[in-house]
Amino acid sequence: MLKFPDDTRVRVNGLNDILADLYSEGRQPNQETADEIFDRLEKNNNYIPASARREYKSVLLKEFRNYVAGRKDKTK
Repeated sequence: MLKFPDDTRVRVNGLNDILADLYSEGRQPNQETADEIFDRLEKNNNYIPASARREYKSVLLKEFRNYVAGRKDKTK
């Protein structure tokens, strides 16, 4: 579930698997990775309105940063 700054929550199919795959590939949380998450979500039949693409990418990048930070905490 993605949470946007206005507290809107959106369910997306396959997000956790995508984040896990990118993490295992050693991807860094940057704009290129946000674009990749976005592309994979669309391929996973998630509809993302054209008017919301920039905001989605920002939220997806934040989500991946949190995911990576959570994994690093578990390895300590």
